[in-house]
Parts: sequence; structure tokens; C-alpha cells
Amino acid sequence: MNLCVFIFAITILFSTPSAQGISSVGHDRVKPFPQPEPITTSQKAAVKFKPQLSIAFGCHPYPAVQADGAVSGGLKYSGKPDGDCKGSALGSQVYSRSTWYRDVWAITYAWYLPKGYERFSGLSMVEGHRHFWGYVTVWINNPAVENAYILGVSMSGQLGHDTQAPVDKKCVDGSTLKLEFDGHVMDGAKGKQGLRCVEAVGKFQDLITWDQLTEAARDSLNTYNFDSIGRDMGTVPLKDGVFTNLLNSTWPFSP
Repeated sequence: MNLCVFIFAITILFSTPSAQGISSVGHDRVKPFPQPEPITTSQKAAVKFKPQLSIAFGCHPYPAVQADGAVSGGLKYSGKPDGDCKGSALGSQVYSRSTWYRDVWAITYAWYLPKGYERFSGLSMVEGHRHFWGYVTVWINNPAVENAYILGVSMSGQLGHDTQAPVDKKCVDGSTLKLEFDGHVMDGAKGKQGLRCVEAVGKFQDLITWDQLTEAARDSLNTYNFDSIGRDMGTVPLKDGVFTNLLNSTWPFSP
């Protein structure tokens, strides 16, 4: 077989056009962006305050999109909550987007999981779904000053979101926060996978900021519908039209 034909066949086999016109690939075949050297003030602050993450329950974070704009096909929810999603051999990823908001600098970090779940009530009423996004916004005083510091934090929680201002000292490690993905909720309560502050040290993922993404990757995150069940858990928190609204709804400070 001609080498070019073989390569084309392999590409077709593992890349599937979606109904939205954006190609998707297997969740474990998405190539993450290597973390670039930060250049701008915003990028340097995003690297400096990048959180540590540990996993108590459910999937580990995976890359959601690659340089050519192809997105993760995710995983159908079945078997164990962390079944087939304990980490990609190609590497993980965390995404970020930053801006001034009400005179405070906001850095929102987002992790993509290929599958997640929501609990409606009791232990038996659990609905799994393809795609899940978790996020945290780290609020700092000023990214341009040498002694920038954390003022507050907003996290995607098991019931909506959780905020702290000031931040509990137990989950601060220098300029980073120690966070954990958990999915357990009290019996009889509604809930979903969420983030929480913890004392345990976590791991870092390669960071790619919104402005460092290729245009194709950014366009895919803006337009591809990851929300497979219509309850916002698959909505990309950094996308245009969502990012600013998220900052408003998770503002952790008194008016």
C-alpha cells in the first residue's frame, strides 16, 4: 500500500466528522499543547498561579482539543466512574483565560474530563454523560506587580459553585492553590463532580492560555457543543459569551 494512502486511511479511521462539522478523535488520541514559554504579563501570571490538582473520584483531566481543531469524542458513561479515563498517555492539559473584572484580575482555569455524572437524588438516581468541564477562577490583585497575591477563589462545585474570599490557608501553596476533583455527595442529595480546596499536594498539567491556542482550536472550543445533556456541565467555561457571565455569577466578594 502506498505510504500516503496508508496515512490518510489511519487519519480517517481515528478522526470522525461531527454533526457540527468539527472532527472528533478518540479521547485518548487528542494531542495536548506543550506549555509554551509565557511572554505577556497575562501569560506569566497564569503560569505563576496555575493550580495543583488531585483526583479523588472519577476521570482524570484530558486534552479537549488539538492544534488542528479536532476535539475529543469523549466517553460514553459506563462501568466505573474512572473507567478508561485514568489519564492520557499523550499528556494532560489545563486551559486558562484572563481579564480584568470589577478592578480585580481574574484567571479562570478549566479542565476537561471525557465523561462525568450527575446525581439527582439518592444513590440509585445517577445519570452519566459524555464530556464534563470543571473550572476554578483565581482572583488576584494585579498581574503586573511582582508581589501579586490571591484575593479569592471561585470553583465549580457539586451544587453550583463554591467561593472563598479570603482563601483558606490550608489550600494555598505559595502562589498556587491545591484543589481536588471529587464526586461524592450526601445520600439523598443532588450533586455532580466538583472541585474543592484541600491540604494534599496535587499535580500540574501543561497550561495553554486562550490567546496561545491556535485559531482552529479556539474556534472549536467556541463552537463545538460539548453539552450532551443540556445542563451546562459540558459547556466550555472559557468560550466567548460564557466566560464573562461566569465571572459575574461566581463573584466571590461582597458587592
